[in-house]
Amino acid sequence: MKPTLLAAAAALAVAAAAPAADPAVAKELRLSHQWSTADVRHKVAQIVADEVAAADVDLSIKIFPSKSLFKPREQYKPLSRGQLDMTVYPLSYAGGQRPEFNLTLMPGLVKNHDHAARLNESPFMGELEKLMAEDDVRVLVHGYLAGGFVGVDRCITAPEHVVGLQTRAAGRAFEQMLAGAGASIASMASSEIYNAMQTGVLQAANTSSSSFVSFRIYEQVKCYTPAADVALWFMYQPLLMNKTAYEELTDAQRAALDAAAEKAEAYYLAEAKKQDAASVESFQKAGVEIAYMSQEEFQAWRDIAQKTSYANFVESTPNGQALLDMALAVE
Repeated sequence: MKPTLLAAAAALAVAAAAPAADPAVAKELRLSHQWSTADVRHKVAQIVADEVAAADVDLSIKIFPSKSLFKPREQYKPLSRGQLDMTVYPLSYAGGQRPEFNLTLMPGLVKNHDHAARLNESPFMGELEKLMAEDDVRVLVHGYLAGGFVGVDRCITAPEHVVGLQTRAAGRAFEQMLAGAGASIASMASSEIYNAMQTGVLQAANTSSSSFVSFRIYEQVKCYTPAADVALWFMYQPLLMNKTAYEELTDAQRAALDAAAEKAEAYYLAEAKKQDAASVESFQKAGVEIAYMSQEEFQAWRDIAQKTSYANFVESTPNGQALLDMALAVE
């Protein structure tokens, strides 16, 4: 055999013996969210990215904060379509596509942070995860955040305090409850509250303690009602991942991602508990009055929610009553 043929045969033999290239190796995932890098939700994402990088499994996560890749409410569809790998996302933002997700922002449904953690591990959450799987989405890190109310000119603790005010609510269920109490509703992302108050478009709002601080809402309001012994507002804001993208990773990459997620989830719960107290400090330093909701005021809000938010959810959602009952069954 001629030397050139021998060389060609040898090259083919080496190529045949070499392992096939694995497309999942040396992969970069894109993670998008709407918050600043100082926000707890960014820090949760950063923990996952840092832990995965430290695991040295040829996997990296590039984070796009401050709505730099997708608009705040427009991340679930690209995630489900594989155009985005990961997002930290308030699940109720996708309530228009999946009405069941509106139950993750329901007035008075979550009592406190420990109760929220139990909901995350409950059959109720398992049913929501089944729906997400149908959209090619999976939960990587569970997390609920608490929140409260702010008023530009007055304190907001009881339903009568919002009568006639242009009010921002995070999610359909809160909009229904606030409208039932006599407020006018202005829909917008939490990142838009500051400008809306600055320009006089908005007189009151509710969102997470973390968002109130990270978006410096204390610069625009007179009074803050934080989450305390009574917390009306809890919102599920997990770190989600495209299910196919997760499954296409190598075993080592998935193991590293799962370990990172476990660490991030523990941090998320601990920090969520700290956010409420920290937000009070931020508002007090800015000279904002602090008002606490009483148990009687909480019940007055819940009575309105039962006639509006809960009733509308059950009426408009397939299997809505069963899902609501599952959530209420978690003690």
